[in-house]
Amino acid sequence: MNELDARADRAQRAARDGGAVAHRAFRTGIDVETKGGKTDVVTQADRDAQRRVVERIHAAFPDEPVVGEEDDELKVVPESGPSWIVDPIDGTNNFVRDVPMWATSVAALVDGEPVAAANALPAFEDLYAADERGAYRNGQEISVSERTDPELCTVVPTFWWNFEERDEYAAATEAIVSRFGDLRRYGSMQVCLSLLADGSLDGVITNKRANSWDSVAGAYLVRQAGGTVTDLDGDDWRHDSDGMVASNGHVHDDVLAAARDIADRSA
Repeated sequence: MNELDARADRAQRAARDGGAVAHRAFRTGIDVETKGGKTDVVTQADRDAQRRVVERIHAAFPDEPVVGEEDDELKVVPESGPSWIVDPIDGTNNFVRDVPMWATSVAALVDGEPVAAANALPAFEDLYAADERGAYRNGQEISVSERTDPELCTVVPTFWWNFEERDEYAAATEAIVSRFGDLRRYGSMQVCLSLLADGSLDGVITNKRANSWDSVAGAYLVRQAGGTVTDLDGDDWRHDSDGMVASNGHVHDDVLAAARDIADRSA
């Protein structure tokens, strides 16, 4: 097993094991804390799952830096050398409401660029993974949809806007429903990007800068499944880009126009 394969294997193992820890606490009435606003929540399950993921990573790659949402992990992605990004429960608001749309996410990076990723969706018994060769769900290769007609496409506005920015959420909704066949909102960016990678969705957009733990693994999944991921200017998306526009590639111009429209309509 070469080094990239070893990192891909470790990402999958860590996501699966961390997801199992979180899943044991799912629908058990676990205590909920708030970190910032009323909807910025965290649980002990987040902390326990992140601890397990980091343990699994360091068992194979000791001392490599880990960027993570919880506890004392790094918050900024190193631009050189190997690193890891972890989100123990992406979609904690779903988790605490007993909604099964949440993921345990792990990405492996080298010099700031992803080389492997895994999103475990334990409530559905699904493991999405990507390596240098492609993207997979439960070991079977997946690809983005082939839809080319926007009126047949389903697009997701991801991320939640603060109360003082709900005009942007309204603008995002209008920008999507005026262009595409349908709209969904799942409450987990990593779940949305995983579903885009397997062809269930056709586009995922936000005009906000995404946290690396919410986005990097899923963006890599989409690209390795044949999709397109850019910033609001149409340039290749990175973990430090403003906005994210992800699509099956065939309708990317339309998805990009919708994302740009959010700021225009809410100005």
